[in-house]
Amino acid sequence: MTDAPLVLVVDDDEAMRSSVQYLLASVGIACECFASAEAFLASPHLRPPLRPGCVLLDVRMPGMSGIELLRHLKEQGCKRPVIMVTGHGDVPLAVAALKGGAEDFIEKPWKDQALLDSVNAAIRKCREVLVRSAGREAVEARMAQLSRREREVLALVLDGRQNKEIATALSISVKTVEGHRQMVMEKMGARSVAELARLALTPGDRV
Repeated sequence: MTDAPLVLVVDDDEAMRSSVQYLLASVGIACECFASAEAFLASPHLRPPLRPGCVLLDVRMPGMSGIELLRHLKEQGCKRPVIMVTGHGDVPLAVAALKGGAEDFIEKPWKDQALLDSVNAAIRKCREVLVRSAGREAVEARMAQLSRREREVLALVLDGRQNKEIATALSISVKTVEGHRQMVMEKMGARSVAELARLALTPGDRV
């Protein structure tokens, strides 16, 4: 994952795209612009590795609207926060965007600092999500190394069963259980049952 942030601007208004690009460049934030939702979806920026950043998305556009694109991104598990922009400023659109998962809602014309504050907050959130997601993927890779029997033992350990209970449940010896537990701890990189539980039970991130 490249650490330098990238803001993706989707707006059919060329003047707006140029204005945002100039503003973000003035504070050292890279920006790439798209004149339509369709052009954005055809870009490589939705595929890993992802850079931290956000999507600055106009509500009203020809073809696929901003609200429709927002819905599509959320359905696809997009990890980048989406900031909705509109020149119309009506409350129903704002509510629909926020209910649809938008991180923020900004009306045109905006104050430069307000836009920068919103973008920077979204970038910070995206960094956090990507870090957690990378950690989750690392845990899943460790889980994939466990054998079927080791997974069974892990499930019973997390259920609070003692070695004798696990041995009885799986019809194996206590010594065999101890061996499987040791392998599970080594493969998962856990030093205690508490740490093992934290690793195995941490939910995945979908934004």
